[in-house]
Amino acid sequence: MPVINSQSPHWITQIDVFAETTSSTPHRQSTLSEVTHCLWSMRAAQERQNELLEELIVQISQMHRQRMHELASWKQANPDLSYFCKLAAEKLGKVQTDMLSTITNEVEDGYETFMDSEYALGEFVDRFGPRFAHLNGLLQVLAQLGNAPDFVTPQQVAK
Repeated sequence: MPVINSQSPHWITQIDVFAETTSSTPHRQSTLSEVTHCLWSMRAAQERQNELLEELIVQISQMHRQRMHELASWKQANPDLSYFCKLAAEKLGKVQTDMLSTITNEVEDGYETFMDSEYALGEFVDRFGPRFAHLNGLLQVLAQLGNAPDFVTPQQVAK
């Protein structure tokens, strides 16, 4: 039977998980054997998890290297377009910053109205949501194509 420390009535601070001192030695041996077996099982499960994580890292790394190789190849094939993508991303980044400023000002001014009126909140989201989402998507594509790494050889990708 577990023994609970009664010094603090609000929460359990200590539990004796071993059998009482009156129990026999063979029972204690079997309990220790079960605990040892459980710990070995936990260790084996952790080792398997580590193996799976290592496999996952390898897969993600391969996909990332492949994507970097594709971007570098595209940049080598389209150096001027890559440069113009970079310029466009910088300019649209400024547009995005201005749009964020407008959005945050509107939220500051209309916060109470948005809390009280579902219609006003819907109008706000309809007004800014789609344009902001599309702008964000365009920026991501332009930034990736404009900042693509220099060309990487297949031997470098394999590393």
